[in-house]
Amino acid sequence: MKEIGTCLICGSTKVEPFLVCKDYTVSQKEFQIQRCSECNFKFTSPRPEDVDLGKYYMAEDYVSHSDTKKGLVNKLYHGVRSYTLLKKLQLVIQHTKLKSGKILDYGCGTGAFLNTCKTNKWDALGIEPDETARKVMAEKFGISSFSSLTEAQKSNLFSGFDAITAWHVLEHVPDLKETINSLRGALKDKGVFIVAVPNPESHDAKYYKEFWAAYDLPRHLWHFEPKNMTKLFSDNGFKLEKTLPMVFDSFYVSMLSERYKTGNTGLVKAFIRGLMSNVKANKTGKEFSSQIYVFRKV
Repeated sequence: MKEIGTCLICGSTKVEPFLVCKDYTVSQKEFQIQRCSECNFKFTSPRPEDVDLGKYYMAEDYVSHSDTKKGLVNKLYHGVRSYTLLKKLQLVIQHTKLKSGKILDYGCGTGAFLNTCKTNKWDALGIEPDETARKVMAEKFGISSFSSLTEAQKSNLFSGFDAITAWHVLEHVPDLKETINSLRGALKDKGVFIVAVPNPESHDAKYYKEFWAAYDLPRHLWHFEPKNMTKLFSDNGFKLEKTLPMVFDSFYVSMLSERYKTGNTGLVKAFIRGLMSNVKANKTGKEFSSQIYVFRKV
């Protein structure tokens, strides 16, 4: 196990235990979240060594890698995803002001967003370390992708992107600052980097606490609230252009969280909790269960 004793955001060594959460997806083990007492940034520590992280993704229920539709929660996930994929592309088009261009989806999973981009005449590339996900993508969409950032950097295709996206990916990345800087180098001047991450300051996170599914330990290494995201990217050559909600995430996460907490999916309770989370977040505009950040390269 690897101990993280320094805050990624502010560099402080003043860290303290915050929450212990169970891995309900794979190992059933408990893991610790630490909190920086200076800037409130939260991160998983101790955590599995980087080479061991892969085994914590080996579950049929891990929908972004397996594309499974098994179970009610995953069926609902797929139903919502078909709607949100075009919305994501529209967001790219809005901020690049291009109807087609060159885009990289970092952590592309089983390739659904890549396929949406290619279908709409974008030159789309992906990076996905999970072999199972890449196999699903190749079989379902006929799309191949790079297996790592290192592999992508060896290709002459890895440059000149109008946009880079990372949908619920950066919370998984061990060498986060190095990754952001490498991706920044592949963007055109004033290119956009669109990132979606869970928000531990949301109402549903505070309600479910250690049962909140979006903590997803130990797969999620970092737990970003809005001010931390802004500082992380501004320190690494980006300017925040816009923050947007992912309103469906509160319902999906609440369904999983309710199951972790009670043993039952509890659709009605989860729907009410997800709705309450969105209503409360609407008052501030920055406390949604998951949020999208549009950054511009400067």
